Amino acid sequence: MRQNLILLIHCPDREGLVAAVTSLIRKVGGNIVDLDQHVDAERGVFFMRVEWTPPGDPDVTARFEKAFSDAVAAPYEMHWRLEQADRRLRMALFVSKYSHCLYDVLSRWQSGEWAVEIPVIISNHPDLEHVARAFGVRFEHIPVTRETKAAAERRQLALLREERIDLVVLARYMQILSADFIASMPERIINIHHSFLPAFAGGQPYHAAFTRGVKIIGATSHYVTADLDAGPIIAQDVVAVSHKDSVDDMVRKGRDLEKIVLARAVYAHLQHQILVYDNRTVVFE
Repeated sequence: MRQNLILLIHCPDREGLVAAVTSLIRKVGGNIVDLDQHVDAERGVFFMRVEWTPPGDPDVTARFEKAFSDAVAAPYEMHWRLEQADRRLRMALFVSKYSHCLYDVLSRWQSGEWAVEIPVIISNHPDLEHVARAFGVRFEHIPVTRETKAAAERRQLALLREERIDLVVLARYMQILSADFIASMPERIINIHHSFLPAFAGGQPYHAAFTRGVKIIGATSHYVTADLDAGPIIAQDVVAVSHKDSVDDMVRKGRDLEKIVLARAVYAHLQHQILVYDNRTVVFE
């Protein structure tokens, strides 16, 4: 079977963009199987995702990249990348002590729901090693303190290089990554947190929200940037709560939501459905 390619583009909006892209795919003998586009009229930016089946020629990818760069990308000032739809990304999970997101991600991987490799789980605590062992995944305990943070991150980055990691998922990793760490994997670190921030920050946000009598709780998944919890948002959702819900009820509902929202964000990344522009995302369906 021929393996599909996925072309992702953003550039200044102008006439002829769709025709220029699709004509070149046709010229190299490709067949388009899915095409989605969006124009941000306020910013004047064009976004596009095209999945296409190339011909059997083994050199077609290199030929297309050269022709596209010269004939389309350069004159239209495009930012673009070409992905192989069948390539399994290698994903590392960072965790601390909470296990709900870890179990959910590992279950989706083990069941075959996600076409991804998970070669390593990295944690600043030893508590979840038994989970990694149950799923047959390498577990690396790297303690982090204020004094050892720089050295710990060097060890973590060395592990990521050793395992050839494409994507890091912070599955409730309760540490702030340094700017240098984040810069080493731009738009390749995904985080999940409750959506009380900044109203109810701190160690017991659900207790604070309960005291305030909130009526909805939410979860947000985003790419990590040096601005804490302010990176491009990939997925969000909310669930209603009422005066009948206890703090434990709110925590349970919040954790269920965190699992779902994180899964949506990770899946969209694995499917190459996301384009980032100006600290915002376009998530194609």
